[in-house]
Amino acid sequence: MGVCTLSTFAQPAAPSQAASGTSKAATWHKDHPYRVEVNQRLKNQNQRIHQEVAEGELTHAQAAKLHKEDRQVRQEEHDMASQDHGHLTTQEKKTLNQQESKISHQIGQ
Repeated sequence: MGVCTLSTFAQPAAPSQAASGTSKAATWHKDHPYRVEVNQRLKNQNQRIHQEVAEGELTHAQAAKLHKEDRQVRQEEHDMASQDHGHLTTQEKKTLNQQESKISHQIGQ
């Protein structure tokens, strides 16, 4: 029991780290310029997909596939940013932009 009490007292800083939502929120930079650029492009592509469906240029199945690919890029962006407190490196931004360009080309076909 004494060990439990000591470990409880020894953790005042740990709860904020363990509750990663609160400690990371303070250092998480969702508005990092590279992230804003990547996410704005994803938003634009999402709008283009909806527009192409409305105009009959894409089927719902094609749109679903493209949305899935966009979600994968968004998840990868989030995963990359989580490695560096919400920042993206220049190379990570380049990689994500290349993936987005491939999807953009598919939208325009």
